[in-house]
Amino acid sequence: MFRCIFSEGQKYKNLLNGRWVASRSGTWDQIFSPTDGSLVGEIPAVSPEEAGEFLETAVQAQKAWTTIPTNERAEVLHKAADILLREKDVIAGVLMREIAKNRKSSLSEVTRTADLIHFTAEEGKRVTGESLSSGAFPGFHETKLSIVNRVPVGVVLAIAPFNYPINLAASKIAPALVAGNAVVFKPPTQGSISALYLARVFCEAGLPAGVLNVITGQGRMIGDFLASHPLVNMIAFTGSSKIGKHIASLAGMKPLLLELGGKDAALVLEDADLSLAAQHIAAGAFSFSGQRCTAVKRILVLESVADKLIEKLLPLVQKMTVGRPEDDADITPLISNEAADFVQALIGDAIQKGAKLLAGNKREKNLVYPTLLDRVTVDMRVAWEEPFGPVLPILRVKTVEEAVRITNESEYGLQASVFTENVDSAFRIGAQLDVGTVQVNGKTERGPDHFPFIGVKSSGMGTQGIRYSIEAMTRSKAIVLNFH
Repeated sequence: MFRCIFSEGQKYKNLLNGRWVASRSGTWDQIFSPTDGSLVGEIPAVSPEEAGEFLETAVQAQKAWTTIPTNERAEVLHKAADILLREKDVIAGVLMREIAKNRKSSLSEVTRTADLIHFTAEEGKRVTGESLSSGAFPGFHETKLSIVNRVPVGVVLAIAPFNYPINLAASKIAPALVAGNAVVFKPPTQGSISALYLARVFCEAGLPAGVLNVITGQGRMIGDFLASHPLVNMIAFTGSSKIGKHIASLAGMKPLLLELGGKDAALVLEDADLSLAAQHIAAGAFSFSGQRCTAVKRILVLESVADKLIEKLLPLVQKMTVGRPEDDADITPLISNEAADFVQALIGDAIQKGAKLLAGNKREKNLVYPTLLDRVTVDMRVAWEEPFGPVLPILRVKTVEEAVRITNESEYGLQASVFTENVDSAFRIGAQLDVGTVQVNGKTERGPDHFPFIGVKSSGMGTQGIRYSIEAMTRSKAIVLNFH
């Protein structure tokens, strides 16, 4: 079991310069289970007055951490991944209670994160610089040699979301660490306890004091302070587009990696394998109750095959189990009643405007049943707004051009799927879609984690993915040798 002590009963502590500490103010935020409302635990509510110490100690720790050889930094990451796997059942249990993720998905998140950390440790060893000779440029002789290295940016502020508090924290922390940065990690309030378990993993793995500091509290209390602080050299954030844009407005000239919202469309063409399309769309739309930025959030299907697609899709939705995460239900409670209210409002708006209800539109507190809507039109909110819940609208289109137009009219540009048996059509349509990634004959999703993960428009800024994240968390530094 873990050797680092980070809690007293149900009160959890922050990680500050190698010590587990509570807030000096003595205030706490209570975390309740979305499933039954029971108290999962309490976390320190750190004030802006205290938050500066988390940054100051990180600055000092980073100076020593960056002098440690990359292979030794990588070894700490390997140890952390091994500990994470050892404790997968414990951490998965916390995920189930804190964010209502079912057992299978909780275990998958932990094991996938261990794989990500191992891969990151090895990839960090392969980030190298280059040398350039002046003789290659017109008018210059071989009198200069530029040696270009990758150096860490300094202190990375990592901010993770509630839906993947382990994986989407590690996808920021591990690349930053292996590159020689220090990290100040702000977990989501709902998800903080799971994230603190991840911090405890790095603590036990032998990460030096201050290289990873973890600060909890309400974003509205300390978020602006952290994002605008001059000791922060870079920000890596996953969350809503609204908050991402706010962070960007505060960041000034800090480099940003922003992973924001999406309205991912599945375009189903007349020659698509409809059975395959239905399976991928169902899984892509309703995994973790639709609480994923990469969830399939609307279907744009050619009118000629719409009924046939529904024949294959509807039974898959109807057989989904609904209930508790501990029972491994397919659909579990949403993160809050407010989230369920929003989803229900989208459903109600669509039905009131003439959408045909095929399944769902049933709710028990924050548990929303998987809902499938047909004959959705562009004047309905659900055609454009990101629900972050288990509702899937079907928009029938007359032409491929119409499907592309509707996809591109979204403010979001994360991913899209194209289902077709014609590879030429797939590439032609893919080139027209204004998104970061186009999936051909597969659901929209993040991963594998070494693939580039890209959002455009309101869906993000910068490219993530293990090597891409390491490169984003370093900068080029040149030393020029002059020969006389």
